[in-house]
Amino acid sequence: MKRAYVHGYDHRENIRLQDQASTLVELLHSDTFYPPGSRVLEAGCGVGAQTIILARNSPNALFTSVDISEDSVAEARRKAATAGLTNVQFEQADIFNLPFGLDSFDHIFVCFVLEHLSQPVKALQVLKNHLRKGGTITVIEGDHGSVYFYPDSEPAHRAIQCQVELQRRAGGNAMIGRELYPLLRQAGFNPVTVSPRMIYVDGSKPDLVEGFTRRTFTAMTEGIRESAIKAGIIEQHLFEQGIEDLYRTAETDGVFCYTFFKGTGYK
Repeated sequence: MKRAYVHGYDHRENIRLQDQASTLVELLHSDTFYPPGSRVLEAGCGVGAQTIILARNSPNALFTSVDISEDSVAEARRKAATAGLTNVQFEQADIFNLPFGLDSFDHIFVCFVLEHLSQPVKALQVLKNHLRKGGTITVIEGDHGSVYFYPDSEPAHRAIQCQVELQRRAGGNAMIGRELYPLLRQAGFNPVTVSPRMIYVDGSKPDLVEGFTRRTFTAMTEGIRESAIKAGIIEQHLFEQGIEDLYRTAETDGVFCYTFFKGTGYK
C-alpha cells in the first residue's frame, strides 16, 4: 500500500515542517482544544511539528502520537522532551495496522497525512475503529489547486504542478483538501463539517512573507527540484525560473494565497 513521502526526511525538510507549523498555528489550530482527561491519537505525527502545538493547547489531555518512520518518531520524542511536554507518548506504528484496541480514543487528529496515502478512505475507516462512539476526528489538508499569486508566472505554476504529479505517481493527492467532506462521509463519519482556512500574504505581513511564502511553500517546492527533473516532468531551466518567480512573489509588491481545509467528523 503506497505511503510515499515525496518531500523526503532530511534535515532541511525537518526545519521546513517546523517553520510551517509555527507559521500556521493561529490559522489551523486556534480552535483545536481537547477536554482534560481526553485520550487523543495523533496519526502520522512526523517530526512532532504539530504535536507540540496540540499538547500545549490541551495540557490536560493525553496524547498518543504515532508515525511509520522510526527516525521521525525519535525526532518528535526529542522535540517534546525539549519542550518539557509530559502529556504525550510516542510510538512507531502504521496507520493501517495500529497496536491499539477498538474504541481506545476519544479524539483523533490527522494533519497533512491523507495527501500521501493511496487509500485515504480506508485509512479513515481504520482510524474510526479506534475511536469511541461519539468521538471526533479532525483532519487538516492543503490543496495545491488553490494557489494563486502576483506577479503571475507560468513557470511557477509548472514548478508547483511538479509536486502534484510526483505525489500522484507515488499514490497520493496534493489537491485532497477539497475532498475532505466526501472522504469523511464515505468513511462513515456523521455529521461532518469542513471549513476552508485561506492564508493570504502580502507586503504588509512580513512574518507570513518569510514564514509561509519563502520558508514553507517555496521551500517545499524547491525541495522537489531533483526528483522532478530526474523524473522528466520538467526541464531544469524552467523549474529554476519557476522557483525564482515564486520568490518574486515574496517581494514588497508580491501577493501569495493558499487554502487549507479543516474537517471534523463524529463517530
